[in-house]
Amino acid sequence: MRLSRKIDRALNIIIAISVAIFLVVIASVTHYVTFADTNDASETFATDGARYVTFYDDGNKLTVKTEAHTVREALERADIELNDGDKVEPGLEAEINSDNFHVNIYRARPVIIKDGKKTKYIMAAGSDITSIARDAGMVIYDGDEIRLIANTDFLESGAASMYEIIRNGGRTITMDEEIPFAERTEKDYNLAPEVSEVRQLGEVGVKRLVYNVQYVNNEEVSRELVNEEVVREPVERVVAVGVSAIERSPLTVGKGRNYYTYTKPDGTTVTRQETYYDLNMSIVMGACGGGDYTVREDGAKVDKDGYVLVAANLSLYPRCSIVETSLGPGKVYDTGGFAANNPEQFDLATDWTNRDGR
Repeated sequence: MRLSRKIDRALNIIIAISVAIFLVVIASVTHYVTFADTNDASETFATDGARYVTFYDDGNKLTVKTEAHTVREALERADIELNDGDKVEPGLEAEINSDNFHVNIYRARPVIIKDGKKTKYIMAAGSDITSIARDAGMVIYDGDEIRLIANTDFLESGAASMYEIIRNGGRTITMDEEIPFAERTEKDYNLAPEVSEVRQLGEVGVKRLVYNVQYVNNEEVSRELVNEEVVREPVERVVAVGVSAIERSPLTVGKGRNYYTYTKPDGTTVTRQETYYDLNMSIVMGACGGGDYTVREDGAKVDKDGYVLVAANLSLYPRCSIVETSLGPGKVYDTGGFAANNPEQFDLATDWTNRDGR
C-alpha cells in the first residue's frame, strides 16, 4: 500500500514538472510569434526577406520584424498612426534597405514663439526650434537667438512650449535647400523582362544659401544671394532592368538589318525588319510635343524622354506611337519609302554613319 502511494506521488510530480515545462515552451513560442509583423499567429520570423525595423516614437522604442519595403508600409503594418504635423525620418517613401533599420517619429506639439509684440502659435514636430520658426513663416537672422521661456499663460495656451526670439541686429539669413538626385537606368541581361532592381539608392544633396535681406516696417522688400555652397552632393539612384527578348539581339552597325518575330497586342505575329538611318532629325521633333533630341552613348538618337526615334508605316503606327525596338522603347516620329513594301519595318535613327553627334 505504501509502495503504491509512493509511486502515485512520483507520477504526480513527473506530470506537474511536464506541465510546467510545456507551459514555459508555449509562453516562449507565443512571445516569439507575436513579435513578428503578422496577424497570423502561426507565422514566425523565418519568413524570407523580413528585416528588423526599430521605431523611436517620442521616447518609446518598438522593434518589429517586417517584410515591408518602405517606411510607410512598415508603419501601417506596425499599426503606428501619424497625426497632422508629425514628421518621420527617413521619409515615408524611403526604402527599408538594411537588416537593422531605424525610423524616428517626431510628434507634433504645440509651440508658442514670441517676436517682440508678435506671437505665433503652431503645431510643430522636431527639436530644431530655428527650423520650426522658419517653417512657421518667421524670419530668423544669423546671430539671432531663440530661448525657451516660462509659460505664464498656461491656462490660455495649454501645455505649449514657449520660446522668445532675441534679435541681435543681424540682416543675413542662411538656409539649406535640397538638391534632387538623378536616376539612371541600366540594362541587365541576367534579369527577366520587365523585372527591375534598385542597385543604388538615391540620396538628395544639400546646398547652403546665404542671403542679405532688406526690410521696411518689418516687411521683407529684397533678398540678395551672397553665397552658395554645396554641403552634400546628391547620389544618383541606379535601377537595373531586365531586357526583352527583342533587345537581347539588337540592331548593330555591323548587322545593317535585324530580323525578329514579334507578337502584336492584338495577338497576330509578324516578322519585323529593322534598319537604321542617319539624318538630322530636328525637322520632325515638333510632331510629339517638341524638344530636341540627343545621341545616346550607343549612337541611338533619342528624344527628351529617352525614346529612340523611329520611322515607321504611319497607317499602322501613327506619329508619337510608342513601339518596341531592339534598341529599347521607341517613339514614331518619321516615315519613309520603305513603308510601302515593308509595312512592318522600323527604321531607327542613329549616328552610326555620320558620327557627328547629330
